[in-house]
Amino acid sequence: QSTWGQYSSVFYSVGLCRTAVWILKFWTVDIHLESAKTYTCIPVDNAVMGPSRKTQEIISLRLNQDRRCLVCATQSGLRIYNTEPLLPYSVVKKDTIGTVRIAEMLHRTNILALVAGGSAPKFADNVVLIYDAKLEKFVVELTFSLPVLNVKLRRDKIIVVVLNRIYVFSLETKPRRLFSLETRDNHRGLCELCPSSEIQLLVSPGHVQGSVELSDLSAVSDDSLSSLSPSTINAHNNELACIGISSSGNLVATASTKGTLIRVYETATRKRVSELRRGTDAATIYSLEFSGDGAYLCSSGDTGTVHIYALRDSSINRKLRCVGGNPGLLGPYAGSEWSFAKFTVPPSEFPCLATFVGPASVVAVCADGSYYKYMFNTDGNCSREAYDCLLQVEPDEW
Repeated sequence: QSTWGQYSSVFYSVGLCRTAVWILKFWTVDIHLESAKTYTCIPVDNAVMGPSRKTQEIISLRLNQDRRCLVCATQSGLRIYNTEPLLPYSVVKKDTIGTVRIAEMLHRTNILALVAGGSAPKFADNVVLIYDAKLEKFVVELTFSLPVLNVKLRRDKIIVVVLNRIYVFSLETKPRRLFSLETRDNHRGLCELCPSSEIQLLVSPGHVQGSVELSDLSAVSDDSLSSLSPSTINAHNNELACIGISSSGNLVATASTKGTLIRVYETATRKRVSELRRGTDAATIYSLEFSGDGAYLCSSGDTGTVHIYALRDSSINRKLRCVGGNPGLLGPYAGSEWSFAKFTVPPSEFPCLATFVGPASVVAVCADGSYYKYMFNTDGNCSREAYDCLLQVEPDEW
């Protein structure tokens, strides 16, 4: 094992009235990919994505596979944090990599997959670069005919999403294209990969509007190009907006662009096991996250509210009751299950992602840099345990 940082004393501002000194040692797995190699994919079509939207200081936020690290891409470079407790982990400055809009961390290792973006990119947006933070250099380069919309990593594979296709490569010095999967136009770059090292499940949009496809990557041969026959779940009538997968890969959650319903399916049987109502008004869902044991699901969206649902004991979820005794008066809401607990993270105009960091605790991080930790109980009570701002940790303190 090697360290990505030695013991360091960091004076870290917490709130307005107190300062704490954090002394931290992180161990990471040292992975080496020898030198940069280029693999150019066969063109799919001539579609061109529109110009990138003007961004603020934080370009994107992303969690690593076990949710223990938070990768924050900013206009000044990459900042990586320990999720809970919130502590500085590492920094990669803009002078080294330029500004990026996608930064995928491989567990807690020195390997990062990057796609350029922001105010000062050094590379085109159709290139995926694998960066070795220990060697401080790029070690792999993959070039595509279309802008890259998403990247996911496993210890043995790279998954790259473009507008209407998903590519799977081996993760090695000379990556080999194992197979590609055609999708309907996927402007959001939706794609989820099971974080388990044993389960190689890829979840992506299907060919039919509102459907998802489940692909078993273990069926891909390492010796030759292979094709898969994914199984399909017809989840929604509208286009997909968000996908979540449990840590064991046995459950998948979906939400559509309407954003009023969240549906949960067993991946083995493709059977729907829960239909959860977020609200009655349309909303944009930003994240769907399962707790580590699969007992709970949380969602975040543009309303600024984080909802928490029970999956294992759904009896604690709220349900509407008709005072007059006639369930027909409730219409489509008669059998709906609503979140048993929720909290709001202002201001709601900033995108927010939420994830579980314990059996009864949720962290929400917003694109303005605000960080919230809430505790919840089965009675539906939520209490704020922590608040911080990511941008208050200056790069020269790392």
